[in-house]
Amino acid sequence: MTITEDEWQELERHQNLPGRSRLRLHPEAPLDIFLSVSHPGRQRMLVFRADARSADPIVRSVGRLPKAAGIEMNLSAVSRVEYELQVILTADGLREVFNPLVTDVAETARAAPAAAQGLAAAVDRFERWQDLLRAVSRDGLSAEMRRGLYGELLVLGDVLLTSLSQSEAVDAWTGPTGTNQDFQLPRLAIETKASVAKRPRSIRIASERQLDGTGTPALLLALANLDERRGGSGETLNRRVEGIRQQLTSPAARARFDGLLVQVGFLPGHQELYEEPRYTVRELRFWHVREGFPRLVESDLPEGVGECTYHVSTAGLDAYRATADEVRELIGGSRD
Repeated sequence: MTITEDEWQELERHQNLPGRSRLRLHPEAPLDIFLSVSHPGRQRMLVFRADARSADPIVRSVGRLPKAAGIEMNLSAVSRVEYELQVILTADGLREVFNPLVTDVAETARAAPAAAQGLAAAVDRFERWQDLLRAVSRDGLSAEMRRGLYGELLVLGDVLLTSLSQSEAVDAWTGPTGTNQDFQLPRLAIETKASVAKRPRSIRIASERQLDGTGTPALLLALANLDERRGGSGETLNRRVEGIRQQLTSPAARARFDGLLVQVGFLPGHQELYEEPRYTVRELRFWHVREGFPRLVESDLPEGVGECTYHVSTAGLDAYRATADEVRELIGGSRD
């Protein structure tokens, strides 16, 4: 479930007495998860409620709970046998960040097998958001991150949205949530790279898992070859983002897309940072990552070796080239 302003406005409506209104999320989760608004101050929060035994590890480490300016995490005792872990919005200027944060943290806790693990997962996920906000709060995305995001949005807008329904296409963009590949579909995963070299001789692979096709019937490697310059007739990152928003006529798909943008570090209020540079697509290439493709995968590494960064030479990859028809066939799906 993607949290939007609609849910908060419903909780804020017609509440004149002190107290809290709440909306339950994910009733199948191993712990109680609520959106909640306190009154009369209308403070927004995400609440996880669990028994004291499940909360005990958090209670013992309460002094080390992550803190972030404008969004706080607190633990409070509801009774002798029950605790609440709260993620609280304290700065209204971060509302657009808070909604995708709440969506992501709640979904992470929901997926845990038990209440104690759900609480721990919520804390860990909030820390990830804290690191993200700290990293991009001042200067925005780095030049490399901007290129990478542009490449992913190129695949999303020009490839997936031309073959899939809007919800299928946006849901397939899983890279911002930390998955091994940038796009994951039932029959296919796609890892996307971007380069500004005129004739890229190699492709940098960030880990031994990016080109590991374990668990997916097919894996593609995409390379967006870009011309990058200040000024000129190229497309800015802002224009690429806005173009996809215009394609997304479904409010749910657009809300999901906006949340994923925040997760990747494209924050509301930072648009002025992305009016330059401009990108022109020289070529978008795809390769089948299959038997014989030059790569490192986790199962082939000696014990004790991990977190490998390496380069794949583009020379000799012609045998693995995927045609546009092959890419469309692997994607499958249906249009809205």
